[in-house]
Amino acid sequence: MLAPFTAGWQTTDLHPLVIEKSEGSYVYDVNGKKYLDSLAGLWCTALGGNEPRLVAAATAQLNKLPFYHSFWNRTTKPSLDLAKELLETFTASKMAKVFFTNSGSEANDTQVKLVWYYNNALGRPNKKKFIARAKSYHGSTLIAASLSGLPALHKKFDLPAPFVLHTDCPHYWRYHLPGETEEEFSTRLANNLENLIVNEGPETIAAFIAEPVMGAGGVIPPPATYFEKIQGVVKKYDILFIADEVICAFGRLGTMFGCEMYNIKPDLVSLAKALSSAYMPIGAVMVSPEVSEVVYSQSNKLGSFSHGFTYSGHPVSCAVAIEALKLYKERNIVEKVQSISPRFQDGVKSFSDSPIVGEIRGTGLILATEFTDNKSPNDPFPPEWGIGAYFGAQCEKHGMLVRVAGDNIMMSPPFIITPKEVDELISIYRKALKATEERVKELKSQQKTQ
Repeated sequence: MLAPFTAGWQTTDLHPLVIEKSEGSYVYDVNGKKYLDSLAGLWCTALGGNEPRLVAAATAQLNKLPFYHSFWNRTTKPSLDLAKELLETFTASKMAKVFFTNSGSEANDTQVKLVWYYNNALGRPNKKKFIARAKSYHGSTLIAASLSGLPALHKKFDLPAPFVLHTDCPHYWRYHLPGETEEEFSTRLANNLENLIVNEGPETIAAFIAEPVMGAGGVIPPPATYFEKIQGVVKKYDILFIADEVICAFGRLGTMFGCEMYNIKPDLVSLAKALSSAYMPIGAVMVSPEVSEVVYSQSNKLGSFSHGFTYSGHPVSCAVAIEALKLYKERNIVEKVQSISPRFQDGVKSFSDSPIVGEIRGTGLILATEFTDNKSPNDPFPPEWGIGAYFGAQCEKHGMLVRVAGDNIMMSPPFIITPKEVDELISIYRKALKATEERVKELKSQQKTQ
């Protein structure tokens, strides 16, 4: 297998970790070893690994109608029911239509096509550029990877595409100036965004895309007043705001959507991951009335809206997603996340004094630890020391899976995690941190003797 986000040497020199079974917050490998899955797969198995109602919803739909498409004004009841449910659930701003995809990457690719179609319909052929942010992650297809602000997704792929611009990453700890408050930092970033728009020409900028909390780029919650100021700039220049809710939606932050938490009023929204608790592949784009009316009008002139996928609104995926949304509501998942997250956040943040920890940041059930020397964002450990990878290996040894990205460790456990499981997570984290501190001491003493 050509494995995603994996180096060639890893697949030839190392045996992969092969996961065979999942139960609740745990997964098991082929040797029967049990791991606490602190990343919920890839930020997605919100309801854990063996929710019987999701399995039953998939089975019932497979037995009734395993597939039908949504082209040419033909569709299925699950896709119509799910679209209606999503429009009713999202309350941060009014949405009018839902377009289904198979992933967050496809959702963000679709956003770009929709926005271009919209501006062409309005007679604005030059309003085509997108602004995303450094360190953002919006997917790995050609356009979604271009929107992403992570160099690894661009290197040797001839990306990003020329219509994508990147503005500042809103990471206060790493990028604030001496003495600068969070509000002042947010003002400076909003001013930089406005300068970028003015320099490029506002008539050329179509949309701004942002995750409410940046996920794969390092779990970066926005600084105080950030989205209020950014939205002011975007609105001033008639630029659409796309909220990438792929990771944040359905309770991750302790609100149903990240937009609610940060008072974001988007024109378009991207969804995936927890939409089906990852039991079936599905993504979605929610479109405001203003945009959808223009798209409808243009498609009437052209004869059709010529965009879609074979599996858009796949009935099995939609049936599972409908059941997931029911479970989030019936089980008061948002309230559950609100009640368990202080135990998770405070428990892990209690290790902030460690000499190798630069920052522990997060909110709700999403968190990152960044390892640096001297507790400074400007003193990274030598990359060849592999501090993050060492910590991750220690976690795995003690029965927990985390996300490692350089010297960043990320966690986003299932929403159903129990207090006892949170305590286990913190206990394994403690053991891994202690071993990693010893490893750093050892490497430093070797460095001195060389």
